Amino acid sequence: MRITYLGHSSVIIELAGLKVLTDPLLRRRVLHLRRVAPDATPEQLADTDLILVSHAHHDHLDTRSLKLVGGTPRLLCPAPARRAAAAAGLRPEVMAAGGHARVGEAEVEAVRADHDGRRYPHHRRSEALGFVVRGAGGSVYFAGDTGWFEGIGDVGAVDVALLPVAGWGPHLGPGHLNPEEAASAAALISPRVAIPIHWGTYERIAMTVVGHRADPARRFCDQLAELAPGVAAELLEPGASLDVAPSA
Repeated sequence: MRITYLGHSSVIIELAGLKVLTDPLLRRRVLHLRRVAPDATPEQLADTDLILVSHAHHDHLDTRSLKLVGGTPRLLCPAPARRAAAAAGLRPEVMAAGGHARVGEAEVEAVRADHDGRRYPHHRRSEALGFVVRGAGGSVYFAGDTGWFEGIGDVGAVDVALLPVAGWGPHLGPGHLNPEEAASAAALISPRVAIPIHWGTYERIAMTVVGHRADPARRFCDQLAELAPGVAAELLEPGASLDVAPSA
């Protein structure tokens, strides 16, 4: 199994003969945000089999980024994301928490996320999801965007947890985990490997950055080492990959 962090909430998961891409946000500029991390390469995006969209916010569901992926991958998403995903020329399949989909040799489960995921101004429904992908070679929990909620650790046994630890601004609003909360969630989930995502990729134009962009990810890793030393915290810079051996 290989995990490649492209930046923000965009991750490539390769397992069970599939290439899975989460929340693709790939452009240099999106609305009032500019990318400060390396671009994803065409080679990284080629032959994507499945796209998982956690919710319909513009920094997680960007129609122009979806078109950059190319091909005809399947796309799974919550209901508020369907219209925008279809506008990118794909055929979205709507899922709700607790739902399952079979994709090739992998099983995908939609799980709860605590986040207002509506698409302004078109959609009043607010569902957001996380996803668990299981197949030969391993299992991965992708949390999408979420705040802390009772039962956040109830995703079952997984090898890798991808957990958001920051955002694109100096402050986190409701429905987001800070590094300490994300580390507490990882301690409850108890994966073999925990990887911080949703950091160090986009900044608000003309925003002054205080500290290093990787500070939230580093805080997550430090906190997790204290809370759950048996969980390996892996900080991947945007563009970097990690190979995870099958569990014994």
